[in-house]
Amino acid sequence: MLKDIVIKGARENNLKNIDVTIPRGKLVVLTGVSGSGKSTLAFDTIFAEGQRRYIESLSSYARMFLGQMSKPDVDVIDGLSPSISIDQKTTSHNPRSTVGTVTEIYDYLRLLYAHLGTPYCPNCHKPISTQTIDDIINQIMQLEVGTKIIITAPVVRGKKGRFDKELASWLKDGYLRAKIDGQDYMLDEPITLDKNIKHNIYLVIDRLVIKPDLNTRLSESLENALKLTNGVVIVEANGAETLYSTNHSCPECGYSIEEIAPRLFSFNTPFGACPRCSGLGFRQVIDENKIIKDPNLSLMRGAINASGWAYDTGMGNMFYRAVANYFKVDISTPVKDLPKPMLNMVLYGTNGEKLDVTYRFKGEMVTTKMKFEGIIPNLERRYRETNSEFAKNEIGKYLTEVDCDLCHGNRLKPDALNVKINNLNIIELTDLSVVKIKEFIDSLTLNETQKQIAEPILKEIKARLNFLINVGLNYLTLSRSAGTLSGGEAQRIRLATQIGSGLTGVLYILDEPSIGLHQRDNDRLLETLKNLRDLDNTVIVVEHDEDTIRAADHIIDIGPYAGVHGGEIVAQGGVSDLIASPKSITGKYLSGELKINTPSVRREIKNGFIEIKGAKQNNLKNINVNIPIGVITAVTGVSGSGKSSLINEILYPTASNTLNRSSLPEGKFKEIKNLDKLDKVINIDQSPIGRTPRSNPATYTNVFNDIRELFSKTVDAKERGYNAGRFSFNISGGRCENCSGAGINKIEMFFLPDVYVTCDVCGGKRYNKETLEVKYKGKSIYDVLDMTISEAVEFFENVPKIRNKLETLNEVGLGYIKLGQPATELSGGEAQRVKLATELSKRSTGKSLYILDEPTTGLSMYDVDKLVKLLNKLVANGNTIVIIEHNLDVIKMADYIIDLGPEGGDQGGTIVATGTPEEVCKNSKSITGKYLKSYLN
Repeated sequence: MLKDIVIKGARENNLKNIDVTIPRGKLVVLTGVSGSGKSTLAFDTIFAEGQRRYIESLSSYARMFLGQMSKPDVDVIDGLSPSISIDQKTTSHNPRSTVGTVTEIYDYLRLLYAHLGTPYCPNCHKPISTQTIDDIINQIMQLEVGTKIIITAPVVRGKKGRFDKELASWLKDGYLRAKIDGQDYMLDEPITLDKNIKHNIYLVIDRLVIKPDLNTRLSESLENALKLTNGVVIVEANGAETLYSTNHSCPECGYSIEEIAPRLFSFNTPFGACPRCSGLGFRQVIDENKIIKDPNLSLMRGAINASGWAYDTGMGNMFYRAVANYFKVDISTPVKDLPKPMLNMVLYGTNGEKLDVTYRFKGEMVTTKMKFEGIIPNLERRYRETNSEFAKNEIGKYLTEVDCDLCHGNRLKPDALNVKINNLNIIELTDLSVVKIKEFIDSLTLNETQKQIAEPILKEIKARLNFLINVGLNYLTLSRSAGTLSGGEAQRIRLATQIGSGLTGVLYILDEPSIGLHQRDNDRLLETLKNLRDLDNTVIVVEHDEDTIRAADHIIDIGPYAGVHGGEIVAQGGVSDLIASPKSITGKYLSGELKINTPSVRREIKNGFIEIKGAKQNNLKNINVNIPIGVITAVTGVSGSGKSSLINEILYPTASNTLNRSSLPEGKFKEIKNLDKLDKVINIDQSPIGRTPRSNPATYTNVFNDIRELFSKTVDAKERGYNAGRFSFNISGGRCENCSGAGINKIEMFFLPDVYVTCDVCGGKRYNKETLEVKYKGKSIYDVLDMTISEAVEFFENVPKIRNKLETLNEVGLGYIKLGQPATELSGGEAQRVKLATELSKRSTGKSLYILDEPTTGLSMYDVDKLVKLLNKLVANGNTIVIIEHNLDVIKMADYIIDLGPEGGDQGGTIVATGTPEEVCKNSKSITGKYLKSYLN
């Protein structure tokens, strides 16, 4: 095996025919400014070639299902190992996937509960134990000599079928009689039963008297009975009945669990899943609050906001009037003033009762009696029955998720929930944080037999829990849905899973694993990466975090700048090699030659605070929080401390509903004061700016409208009568109709993956020949879309309306991307900066609230410096900025800090410290302050 991974002639995307050697068995960091080509080298070249070679090694039959991959634009890659990519994509959007199932810890917990769990009776709340035949006989023989007993053995309950042969065989076994459907039968001959009726059959052993020599006969009778009755017999003595079972049955009330097996604890199988919600834990129902648009309006004036139920529709008019007449209420009464039974009938129907309904038929008014289904049952039924996607989307607007009313969100059948270890059932255990589950497992007291059974199970559980703790996920609960994880959390879960696999000789490629991690937790992550390396693996990390760069065995700095100005190997080796390179921007920040300066003066708080009272969402512990208006506030704390719960689930949706008139679900809190001091809220997150390749920075920022308008005013366009719509690739007229303006065509390959080829008519230019003949300063509309933003700024320097928007994109560090670059090719950080630039280009009122969630994601120190300047520019105009952030360079420039914690999960959710960065550093309880101190110094 080669000592190094040798890459020659890499030209993918902006890489400039580079040669690079990567040492095997080392922790290697690829760094450089944002957009320099790091991810292109790591994922689009190295990982893509590793995957392609793997797939090519398989049979054509296997490749049919796995797909085919094109070879990256590179001459040679030697020394490549099997490669695994651990990126920031969400683990799963399947509602059945949880942290426990993804990490496989839940599978081991199912084994643990199946073997060590104690079942409890839900009625008597007492533990249920199994009994051997000897145990049962010993208890019966404790009765006084001479006592007459009857043993009843239930063999068939509520089951259809013929039992002639079975009854005859039971007769041979010596049973005296049977009780069939409540009647006694002597089993002296076979009895024919109706196969279409459900029967209840009990075999009865009577005429027994307790004698010292009864043991033998009793043992034989019980053994035969228990074989037939699934381990259950009832002994009647002295007028009292006692139930005995070799399975798990309550001796007092008869409640029984048929089988305690791992599948009983699976919410993904019918055997264990709650029958009402099928193991999802929730049901989708129509939300009354979404149906009633405005309670101040009447039914007649449009209070009901539901598909098909407007007052001016035949159905709505007819039934609203019928219900109003029934309750003798004026139809013009506001909904908020309607009698509760009347509103309930409107929403849920007449429950079978018929109302007097009057309607026009063939020109005459007709009155008849009709049942009323009700708006909510009607919508739910239509949603279930329709095959129309449009109808489902329309009705889906009124749906909300509520806990299942049978399992109350616990997903499992009652049988599974009644099996406990140390008084916790399996769902109660998974609702604890990872660190609490570790404490629970470590505290188990087992006897020798239990230890032998549980040892291999507990070993696997502990190992996986430790891996999660080591990558900074100690605050997560195993019951948390995988779809709610951030990209960084999902990546670290996969990292923990890979460490647990124990593979060696593998090439791991990670994309910024430090995202979303507090500096304290980042130290643990670095140890995990080193452990992965020490298993004889090669670990390549695309990263901007300074601590990770300094901890690397080998650093490769790509740049010097972004896009067309990057794609070169600027420096490689150790930290000193980067510092020694005059072209390395990263090296200049590592040496301190360039740095993000701490503000000499903090802004004063002059406009009061946004006051949040009684915040209780997720792990927030009923806290009161004051967020200053008109300054930059950083919300900090260790991972899982409650930052997102406070800002993304309480502040943003409430402010948006109040200021932007949206209808977002709000988290749990008592009240929020002083939102009236603001005029709008803008959430600048990292979600895509579009879901299709037709969306791009030009269309998102609306600068494309101005560009199309400019082209329509050229001499060429006026002569041909072209308007601005002619230069859109989304509508017919100017676009290439062969590819519908996409520039590419999809070729279906049937049993092979679809192939996308450049349109052979327009050559990928999207427009038809006539449209491309129209030029502005010698450039066609396609040429403009193909420009980088930096090039476009110069090109439109004399068109202020266009130039100003483009300059803002350039200022946020996106000068390297193309105006027409598809949204699907932009990273989350790039998408966030496009949104930030869009807001910056708008005329500010000076009263806006901007919310940013980790805006430094994907940004180098060089780009963070640019971001800080832009944020200061926004606040200088009087706006308010709230940032959720772990980056200490951003935290140190904030005017005010709200530090949550002290830990994550159930140990967080309180305010640890507030004030300026200098004040927070003096607070001994603040973990953030501890790490921030060195940055301020």
